[in-house]
Amino acid sequence: MTARTAQANPAPLTARRIVRRTLTRNRGRLAVGTLLLCAHQIAETAVPLALGVIIDRGIADGGPTELVWSIAALAVLFIALTTAFQVGMRQLNLALQREAHLVRMEVSGRVLSTCGVRTPMSDGEMLTVSSSDAEQAAWFLDLFPRMAAAATAVLATAVALFVIDVPLGLAVLLGTPLFMALLRLATPLITARTVVQQSRVAKATAMAGDLVVGLRSLQGIGAQHAASARYRAASATALNAALATVRSLALQRGVTTTVSALIAAGVASLAGWFALDGRISIGELIAVVGLAQFLIEPLTLLTSAPAVVARARGSAERVSTVLSAPSLLSDGPESVPVPTGLSLRNVTFRSLAGIDIDVRPGEFAAVIALDPSDGDALATVLGGQVASDEYSGDVMFGGVSMREVSRESFRTRVLAEPHTTDLFAGSLIENIAGFEADTDRGHLDAVLSASAADQIATVHRDGLEHRVNDRGQNLSGGQRQRLALARALYARPPVLVLHEPTTAVDAVTEQTIADGIRRVRHSADRDDATVVVTSSPALLATADVVFVLRDGHVTDTGTHADLTATNAEYAEAVLR
Repeated sequence: MTARTAQANPAPLTARRIVRRTLTRNRGRLAVGTLLLCAHQIAETAVPLALGVIIDRGIADGGPTELVWSIAALAVLFIALTTAFQVGMRQLNLALQREAHLVRMEVSGRVLSTCGVRTPMSDGEMLTVSSSDAEQAAWFLDLFPRMAAAATAVLATAVALFVIDVPLGLAVLLGTPLFMALLRLATPLITARTVVQQSRVAKATAMAGDLVVGLRSLQGIGAQHAASARYRAASATALNAALATVRSLALQRGVTTTVSALIAAGVASLAGWFALDGRISIGELIAVVGLAQFLIEPLTLLTSAPAVVARARGSAERVSTVLSAPSLLSDGPESVPVPTGLSLRNVTFRSLAGIDIDVRPGEFAAVIALDPSDGDALATVLGGQVASDEYSGDVMFGGVSMREVSRESFRTRVLAEPHTTDLFAGSLIENIAGFEADTDRGHLDAVLSASAADQIATVHRDGLEHRVNDRGQNLSGGQRQRLALARALYARPPVLVLHEPTTAVDAVTEQTIADGIRRVRHSADRDDATVVVTSSPALLATADVVFVLRDGHVTDTGTHADLTATNAEYAEAVLR
């Protein structure tokens, strides 16, 4: 395996390694934040002790001076614990937000890599991983310091109770390990159920998004009821998983909360007995009761920690699934010549059964698939979305095999606009020309006219600044197609592959687009090649050459006029 291929297929990044990496690369802020939170808990533990001392010495035995000094010391203690908490949490929040951002960028970069990613997750699931899961995987930067601070609070409370009376300290030191052992028993079950819940919720969310986007198409073929039934089943499955997780959490939280309250009540009751027996003073009794009350907070925090750890670990496992997934496509050399023309040699993929196609430089070629599955398969191969081990034969651009071209070089030289494309939230011009500082207005105007996208701008008051919703949901199907075509034409790639770019427009607009593609792409002195997989008579008539696909084979080649006259099957398929 080459070094480049090995780089494209990274070593497995497990959830454990993700957690370790998260803690390691934020160790500075993590250490400062943890120390300050522990100091805050020690100061919190000192408050009941200080109150006990004030009662015994400042009120019972001392005068006004001792009382004033005691109150001043208590004020300093509160200032110290407040400052420690605020500064410590600021450091931890900075680390958490920075780590969440890094993980989001890492997951997004992996998903959007030119080599692709081979994973069973749907697009909607990977979106969930790159957003909520990336953030939750960084929660360990908040969890570990809080757990360390809670453990410090329990230990400081035990020490303080030891100083007051040894049996009181023993009650805490013996009860806490039993409490933690009880928590650990439930953690594996909660983690497993949380992972299942997150996965099923993500699938249901992804399915809901797909249903919203494709609702018109589903209604057109009468499949909306079947699609709704599938979503209800997926939603019910996600609900059952969520309920199972919640039941586990509720049982674990109820048991541990009860145990922590019993420990605190036991310590306070024992202290009351000792006070009545004269073993401790009134001030010490108040200190012990305050410590017992304070003890509930860190024990409650330790109670809730396993649930949060389980959720964060589940997110880390889902992040690791994406980051450790092998690349869909291997990479090749960095430098390749600019392709001129396109050749397919004995390509076999899905329904394709060894097809040969040649498109010369500067040629406008059309492919009509009498079986739509053949057209889908061809567009998928030409789009560079198929791993080299999934098809046989060779696809060559300008004499260079696609297998030997780096993915980055391929993307900058060959543009394949799919039949169903995505638009992003932004203006019309941003969806066409991106965020270029200097837009080529002459080329933009030509592209708008060629794709008939200028009609979209003219019907809106803001023109090209009209806002487009995510996925173009505020545009019709025909408007989305024209906008996507304008974007593809504006890019001026040496090789352009289009798949059914005019299925949602009327016949007049279809003819305008066919003439526009030829005008923009195939004017004099241009070697750009264009391949359109289509059944549109307008596009077929405008093309220089037409390839007829039937049963996975190229069965005929010629101009639209020649094929209409000589091929009855072709004529029947295209003449409307």
